[in-house]
Formats: sequence, structure tokens, C-alpha cells
Amino acid sequence: MTFAQTSDPNIRQYVQEFQGLSADDQLALFWFIYKEMGNSVTPAAPGASTASSDIAEGLFNQIKEKSHTEQLQFQRDLINKVDNQYTRIYGSMSDTTKLLFWYRLAQGMENATIIPIPSDYQLSAQSQQLFNRITSLEFEQQMNLFRDYVSPMGAEPKAGAGI
Repeated sequence: MTFAQTSDPNIRQYVQEFQGLSADDQLALFWFIYKEMGNSVTPAAPGASTASSDIAEGLFNQIKEKSHTEQLQFQRDLINKVDNQYTRIYGSMSDTTKLLFWYRLAQGMENATIIPIPSDYQLSAQSQQLFNRITSLEFEQQMNLFRDYVSPMGAEPKAGAGI
């Protein structure tokens, strides 16, 4: 996996704190940040190409066909770097494509084609503190943080013909 982490030590600290949360807290925090940022995160992530968009859409379409329980398990598997066909597909994507994929997941959660966060869900105190700090960052810093957060997720693609 090619992954160039940002040189900003503050961003690295946020990513480490994010990754230190439970998988479910990470998913919830990511959702709440997406909701807070609203339209400032667009499907046209910086540097995205049509091919990137098509790849992200292809994996999204496979995941949306699964049951809500399976969708949630897939997201947990990404965070926990479980090795399966779908996490390897994700692992083979570029950093920008991974951002696009998470954007599509968030859109799917919004329209309930992807398992939504329960409407009465409350962030843990630790997640809420991190949320407050992340939302106060400049947009470019937020995008660097998200890229650094989603990039190492998933599993390594298999050599040869296997994904």
C-alpha cells in the first residue's frame, strides 16, 4: 500500500487519537464530522479522476447490496484491517479513491442505503472532544487528516490475479 502521511505532527496526533477509539466510535465520529462539514466535502475530492470515482462507486455498489448488518461489519473490518475480498479491494485503491469511497458511504448512510447511525446516538466524551478539535481545523487540514485516517485501512491486495 502506498501511503504518504502528512508531515504535520498535529494531524498525525489527531489520526492516532482517531485510531485509538473503538471501531464503532471511529465510525460514529467520522459520520458526525461528515454531517458537520456538510457540502464542504464534495464527491470531487482533490485530485480525483473519473476512474477513481468509478472504482469507489463500484465497491460502494457491492457493499450497498449487503444487509445492514453485513455493511456495518464491512466498515468494522476496514478499520480493523481484516483480510477479506472487499477489504483487499479497498486496500488496492488510491488514497483519493478511498476518500471518495467514504464520501459515498456517508451519502448512503444519509439516504439509508447504508446502515445509518441511530438517530439518538451520542458520541462518547473522548470522541466528542476529538470532534470539537477536528471541526476547528482549517478545511485543508481536515482533508489531510481524513486522507491519513482512511489510507491505512483495509487489507493488502494479494499478489497475482487475486485481489
